[in-house]
Amino acid sequence: MRKGGAALAHGNPLVTESGRQFVSTMEEDHGRALRRFLAARMRHSSADVNDLVQEVFLRLLRIPDHEAILNPRAYLYTVASHVLYQYTLRRSAMAQLTAPLDLSAEAEASTDSDPAAAAQLEQQFEEIGRGLEQLSPRAYATLLMYRYEGATLEEIGRRLGVTRVMAKKYLVKALTYCQQRLQEMQ
Repeated sequence: MRKGGAALAHGNPLVTESGRQFVSTMEEDHGRALRRFLAARMRHSSADVNDLVQEVFLRLLRIPDHEAILNPRAYLYTVASHVLYQYTLRRSAMAQLTAPLDLSAEAEASTDSDPAAAAQLEQQFEEIGRGLEQLSPRAYATLLMYRYEGATLEEIGRRLGVTRVMAKKYLVKALTYCQQRLQEMQ
């Protein structure tokens, strides 16, 4: 288990010493197999495997009565499956939120032959950009770095001085705003 998770657990009064020992033993006995299990199911997102492993062990730490678990290995993989399922749901939600950006490329391509339509589309994009910049300058900056520079969430986080998770929240906020504005304009 990574240090951040262990530190978090030590600061939590609900986590007992026996709970920490249980999780430590589970990590020693099944940690490698758990990583392989998750990596096999996350071929395109292998960078997130360690985060999911940490989430699995943090959830195990929160169990008030770990002695009641009859088959710890089966329970571990059940928790891992739930964590993976929730991760997949979040990823699909992100994919749906990026659809408005793909729409913009299609719209630009369809207006190439009509200068008036292209001007109107450009005006709409500028309006969305101004609105987003007023709503949240960091969300606007995150969207620009992500979309136009191809920066990863880690890179964006470093540049903005925030965590990867916060950069992701900014991106979701920006995409949600763009999606809402595009729907209003239709």
